[in-house]
Amino acid sequence: MQVSMNELKAALRRCFEASGYFVGNYEDAANMVLWLEKHGLNGLAELQRALPYIGVDFDKPLSTVVYEDSTSAIIDSNGRSALNCIASSVDLAHAKALESGIATITVHNCHNRMFALKALTDCGRRGISVTAYWQNGSKTVKEYAAGIKAGERYPSFSEAATNLITSPDEAQALTIICSSRVDLSGSLQRSKGNRNARYMSPEDLADNKEYIIDNGIEIDEELWGEINRLGAGILVENSVRSSQGAGSR
Repeated sequence: MQVSMNELKAALRRCFEASGYFVGNYEDAANMVLWLEKHGLNGLAELQRALPYIGVDFDKPLSTVVYEDSTSAIIDSNGRSALNCIASSVDLAHAKALESGIATITVHNCHNRMFALKALTDCGRRGISVTAYWQNGSKTVKEYAAGIKAGERYPSFSEAATNLITSPDEAQALTIICSSRVDLSGSLQRSKGNRNARYMSPEDLADNKEYIIDNGIEIDEELWGEINRLGAGILVENSVRSSQGAGSR
């Protein structure tokens, strides 16, 4: 079935709000999903993998700064989804790059790291060049890289299967590098260790967005139903709150 971007965004906002996301936080999460989907990067497929866990994230500790100096930081996300923790890590990298010229932030124990692309793009649009790198998978390990030049509107993105073995430290980790002085790019090297590489240029992402604007978003009916089922919780809560306040002085 097809839905408009506005319909999907409204449904996602309700879904995340009903799942315990705070004001502003559920807006960010909805925008992260929508950004991937409308630029051809399978945001709804990523969301489908994340949905069983979004309601339990808030039983986990908040992200913890393990180490920090003027140009770097190591952050433990404590098993949370990037949907509710990665934006603050990118903001920290941005702030350090503004002050020191370059900054490296490593985030550990973070799931659904594809959703970081929206925050990385926002960073680039604010005038800071940024690139990010991560790996995912156990049997078949894939490498991912994304980057955007300062002041540009769209990033580049690449992924490749690799023969490299993921170390325990790299599992569920994301490295972010920001610079106010150097233009950074985020494409994977076409080395012998990488197979089936896929590269999407800023122009590819822009074209995908234009297509979605013209044609709407295709979504699986079961996933659409699940998003709205979760979001119905906030509608019920608001209805109860309204009825309790009716007639009060």
